Amino acid sequence: MTAQGRRLAAVPSDDGSPAPDTSEELLRRVALGDEDAFEQVYRRHAGQVLGVIRRVLRDPAQSEEVAQEVLVEAWRTATRFDPDRGGATTWLLTMAHARAVDRVRSAQASTDREDRVGRRDQVREYDEVAEAVETNLEHEAVRRCLGGLTDLQRESVQLAYYGGYTYREVSELLDTPLGTIKTRLRDGLIRLRDCLGVAA
Repeated sequence: MTAQGRRLAAVPSDDGSPAPDTSEELLRRVALGDEDAFEQVYRRHAGQVLGVIRRVLRDPAQSEEVAQEVLVEAWRTATRFDPDRGGATTWLLTMAHARAVDRVRSAQASTDREDRVGRRDQVREYDEVAEAVETNLEHEAVRRCLGGLTDLQRESVQLAYYGGYTYREVSELLDTPLGTIKTRLRDGLIRLRDCLGVAA
């Protein structure tokens, strides 16, 4: 363990043994270059990361490859993890889902690359540009409104609507009763609707 890691050693639990660090604390240490902390993150979350990816790719070999990419990315980008925007598990699993979806899209794109190249050479119509601008503004508004939710509301909404998880899976991932998750999702969606000015 690095000197920094030793200074951040866990507080002893009631029985005198050191309490395990939270995943959020481990990621904070990873951001400082603590390899021991990364090993703990890997052991703690590699199985979850692989499980999410396998559900998307359905291919064991590809899934393992993508899982390794995600965990390497977590090591490289740990400084970007912000516990105020969600928990470590959510951050890792959202990254895993996004990388798996990227792999699916990449495979699909290889089949129609010629068509894409042809369209890229055409001048974009005004309506296409206007639509792209409108979409970007909508995404920015959603990000701003997500920031106004409580941590549990935001994590629940991100996992259910961006991560593609069922309510029950969100409940298991966040180790929170299903009824509480449903309530947080309902309340969070109402707050998002109000923030975005969407009519009920």
